[in-house]
Amino acid sequence: MTALSHSAILRAVPDDDGEVHIVITPNSDEGEGYIEIDTLRRMVYGYNPVHRIYQGWGERAGFSGHFLLTYHDAPIAFGTYDTDGTHTGTLSVRDRKQSGVWLTFRGRKGCAVTLYTASSFTSREGALLNLIAETDSMTKPFGTMMRENAASWCRRFHTIDVEDSCASRVRQFYGAMYRASFLPRETSDVDGSRPRFADTYSTIVRPSVHAVSYGDFSMWDTYRALHPLLNIITPRLSGRMMQSLVDMAREGGWLPIFPCWNSYTAAMIGDHVSVSFADAWVKGVRHFDGKEAYHYMRKNAFLSPQSHADYANGKGRRALASYLKYGYVPLEDAVADAHHKEEQTSRTLEYAFDDFAVAQMAKALGYDDDYAALMRRSANWKTHHADGRHADGRWAMCQEQTRRMPFITEGAPCHYTWYVPHDIEGLFECLGGHGQAVEMLDTLFSKGYYWHGNEPCHQIPWLYAAAGEAERADRWIRYIMETEYNDSPGGLSGNDDAGQMSAWYIFASMGFYPLCPATPWYVVSRPAFPYVRLNFDSGRHFTFRRSSAVTQPTLNGEPMPYPRLNHFDLLSGGEMLFP
Repeated sequence: MTALSHSAILRAVPDDDGEVHIVITPNSDEGEGYIEIDTLRRMVYGYNPVHRIYQGWGERAGFSGHFLLTYHDAPIAFGTYDTDGTHTGTLSVRDRKQSGVWLTFRGRKGCAVTLYTASSFTSREGALLNLIAETDSMTKPFGTMMRENAASWCRRFHTIDVEDSCASRVRQFYGAMYRASFLPRETSDVDGSRPRFADTYSTIVRPSVHAVSYGDFSMWDTYRALHPLLNIITPRLSGRMMQSLVDMAREGGWLPIFPCWNSYTAAMIGDHVSVSFADAWVKGVRHFDGKEAYHYMRKNAFLSPQSHADYANGKGRRALASYLKYGYVPLEDAVADAHHKEEQTSRTLEYAFDDFAVAQMAKALGYDDDYAALMRRSANWKTHHADGRHADGRWAMCQEQTRRMPFITEGAPCHYTWYVPHDIEGLFECLGGHGQAVEMLDTLFSKGYYWHGNEPCHQIPWLYAAAGEAERADRWIRYIMETEYNDSPGGLSGNDDAGQMSAWYIFASMGFYPLCPATPWYVVSRPAFPYVRLNFDSGRHFTFRRSSAVTQPTLNGEPMPYPRLNHFDLLSGGEMLFP
C-alpha cells in the first residue's frame, strides 16, 4: 500500500496462481455504515456516519467518512455478506444487518491485482474528485505514488538534519518526526470543500479560493511542544492550521477548546487554542487572521454562552463564572457539563496561563486595556497554587502531594506545583528561592515522582536550567530520553497524544524547549546529537554543534550568560556551540 493525502493504491501480488479475495466492511461503531458494489463502474462505495464523543456523546456529528475503491480487472465473483457470513449475492448493502462486500479476482503468479481508493469527509462526489486528482484518473503507477509519498516525507524530515554515529538514535529521532506529523489532520477535499464546523445539517463549505482545512486539534496536549515545533519548521502550515481554527470559531460562534470530530468538545481543561494562536503570532506566523482570532480569544476569556444548551454543547470555558468571581475555581464548583469534572486547581492554574497568552496577543494587536486586565488575571496562580481552595478562601491543606487528587487533572499536586510557565521567577520566589526550588526538583526526580507519560510534567526538567542548574537539567533530560523512549514498536511510555510525546523528544534532542508558549523564548539544554541543523523556508540555517573549542555555550561566537534562545535569533540563522 502507498498513499497521498486523500487516496491510496493497494497492490496484491500472488505467490502462485489462485483466487485473490478482497473484503471491505464499514466500521461504524453504531452499525450505521453503508456500502455497495457498482459492477458497471467497477467501484465499491461506502460511508460511515460520524458520531460525537465527550460533549453530545453518541449524537451524529453532521458528516460522514466516504470512501471509494476501484479496480481495473473484472472480478470472477462478488457479493455482499451479513453478520452471519451469508453471501446474499445482491449488489448493495442497505440493511444494517448486512455488514460488507467481497470481490474475488483471478490471481496469477507474480501479477499484481491493483486497487485504487480514496476518501472524503464531504460526499461520494468528493471522494471521486480526490481519487481522480491524486491518481491521474486511476492511471498512476504504484511506484510513482510511492516515490511522491517518500519525497513528501523526505521534505518534512529535511527540515531538521541530525548526525550521530549511532544509527538507532538517528532512527529514533526521525521516528519521532514521523509521529509528530499526523495531527491535526487535513479535512478538506482537493478543491477545498469541507463539512461546516459543528453543523448537524451536513452543510458543505465550498470556498471560492482553494484552501486546505485541518481538524482534530488535541490542544491540551499539543500546545506545549507540537504546535511550537510547527511554528519553527513549517510556519505556513501552522498558519493554515490556525486559520482553520478561526474558521471553526466563525462558523460555530465560539472558539473551540478541544475540537475533534468537527465538533465542540470540553474533553480536557484549559483554553489552549488561545495559547497556540498567541504562540504563532508572537513568533511571526502571519498566515491567519490575527484580529479575528483575537475577537474569539477575548470572547472565551471574558464571556460565557447565554444559553445553557450552548454551554453544555462545549462552547466557552468551563467554570468561567467561578473563575471570574473568585479569581480561582473553588472546590464547591463541581464543573458540570465537562468530560473532566472537578479538577478545580488545575483549571485555575491553566486559565491563569491562558490569560497570559491572550494578553500577549492583545499587546501585539494594540488592545492595551485588555492586556492590563488579562495580565492581572494571569497572577491568579498565586490565589490557587497546587492545593484545593474553598469558596470562603479556606485551603484544603492537602498533605497527599504525590497521589491523584480530584482537584488535579491527570496527575498529582507535586506535578501541578510547577505549572506556572509564564512566571517562573515568581514561582521560584513563592517556593522559597532558586535553592529551595532546586531541592524540590531533586526530590521529584530522585524519588521517582516525575511522570513523563502525561503532559503536566513535560516542562519540569527545563526548570532546572531556568534556576541556573543546567547540568542537572541535562542529566535528567537525557535520563528521560533514555528510559521513556526507545527505537522499537513499543518505544513510547504512553500514547503519543497527537504527537506531543514525540515533539517533546524532538526538542530534547535539539537542546532547547518552549517552556512558555506565547513568548519567543526557549530554554536551552545540551543537544543529544553532536550536530543538529534546522533548515528554514527562508533558506537560512541554524546549527547546534558540540565543540571542544568552547568551555561554555556560545551563540554566534558570543558567550551565552543565560540559558535562553530567542525565536528570531533562531530564524535569522547562526550557530550555537556546546562543550
